[in-house]
Amino acid sequence: MGIGGAVISHPKFRETTQHSIDDKGRLALPPRFREVIRASGDEAIMLSYLDGCLQGYTLPEWQVVEDRILTTAYKDDNMRDLRRYFVGGAKELKIDGQGRITIPAYLRNSAGIAPKSEVILIGVIDHFELWSLESHEKDLTVFEQNLKSGMYKEEIAKLGL
Repeated sequence: MGIGGAVISHPKFRETTQHSIDDKGRLALPPRFREVIRASGDEAIMLSYLDGCLQGYTLPEWQVVEDRILTTAYKDDNMRDLRRYFVGGAKELKIDGQGRITIPAYLRNSAGIAPKSEVILIGVIDHFELWSLESHEKDLTVFEQNLKSGMYKEEIAKLGL
């Protein structure tokens, strides 16, 4: 708790930005994202593939994800698969002196991200997503169609938006 009972909040991953992957598979993280990572006490992230994109977590947040998965992973086949591929396919990436991460080819390939290509970074509060430009445009189009159809009406109402 902060002054006057206010909750002290740690920096969160927010905003959507477009970036380039260089020919070596390196991505310069935006300063705001590096600030969130630094505030977690590390200069590294965990990156894995899920749902058509790469997902990046601070190391402490990744520990929370792993703990949640461990408590349910052996209860059904779907959770075992999630543990095997999402956790097993994750890679810890150090941030270099220029604020870049080098994304391994197997992760880039999973998300359809080619060297020397444009990508979209989306802050999703507790983690960020890294999309190929093409995959993001398709996903955004589907989201907008679903939004117009009223598909998210209940969720939006629950959030009071």
